[in-house]
Amino acid sequence: MEKEAMLWEPKDGGKVRCRLCSHRCVIGERNRGFCGVRENRKGTLYTLNYALASSVSPDPIEKKPLFNFYPGTSVFSLGTIGCNFRCSYCQNYTISQTDLDETARHLTEYLPQKAVELARDYDCMGLAWTYNEPTIWFEYTYDSAKLAKENGLYTVYVTNGYMTEEALDTIAPYLDAMNIDIKGFKEEFYNKMTSAKLNPVLETVRRAVDKGIHIELTYLIIPTKNDSEKEIGEFIDWVAGIDDRVPVHFTRFHPDYKMIDLHPTPLPTLQRAREMGLEKLKYVYTGNVVGDKGENTYCYNCNEPIIKRWGFSVKGLNLKDMNKCPNCGARIDIRR
Repeated sequence: MEKEAMLWEPKDGGKVRCRLCSHRCVIGERNRGFCGVRENRKGTLYTLNYALASSVSPDPIEKKPLFNFYPGTSVFSLGTIGCNFRCSYCQNYTISQTDLDETARHLTEYLPQKAVELARDYDCMGLAWTYNEPTIWFEYTYDSAKLAKENGLYTVYVTNGYMTEEALDTIAPYLDAMNIDIKGFKEEFYNKMTSAKLNPVLETVRRAVDKGIHIELTYLIIPTKNDSEKEIGEFIDWVAGIDDRVPVHFTRFHPDYKMIDLHPTPLPTLQRAREMGLEKLKYVYTGNVVGDKGENTYCYNCNEPIIKRWGFSVKGLNLKDMNKCPNCGARIDIRR
């Protein structure tokens, strides 16, 4: 489905500038932006994938991953195709790096009302836009988020955070939570591995925290690429400088796409990153390692287990009223 886009401006010579993501593409007539799903037609920018989904599923909220946001609930998740990054290790490259013209016939239309109805049918408490980058699906996610809030559902972005300030300001009133990927903590890594820049992502995190959106961060630790203790330590210091209550997920890398020559992240590397994080942050997790203690939520004050997990499943919730630790009474920062 095609629809006139939001967040763009006309330029000289029939060109347009897209103001949705931080590439801020200037697009000529009949050309598309870096994402591949926004096209200039006679000086007007159109989104070409409105409501077209490649993947839909009820998921545990922990799969996003969001561990301090409505734990144990289900969220109806939708993704389309395309991306504004070019990550050479993307595990969803079959939808993120594909061509719209080649795959459109395989997509299914899920108008906002249908998405809300399916969330209800599957006993989900919210809608999540995930699997590929939701920012490039902005018009659809915006309309769907507004409708979701009218129907008492929470809303989630699983995102690389490369949106403009204008885009975040526009959707923030209707967005409850975001898991933002921090791909690494060096500009060189972003340039080489994602074809993007680091600073716009960091600015999105700061702005989203200031707006009161629930934020969790995922740092995929890739052996030899972004796994030095120095880089991880700098990332931790940066998060602590924003808010030490922001949960961080250090996640295990698995070889995929154009990076099948690397080994999975060693478990001791993940565990060391978590140990470093807990010196300055209240909630630090390990991901993609089922059964590791880093899947659980602990009281930052006394180390009492608060939420026990196995993979994406919550096996026990140990909280008093007002989200207080049952052992020491510290307030645990969990939305539910």
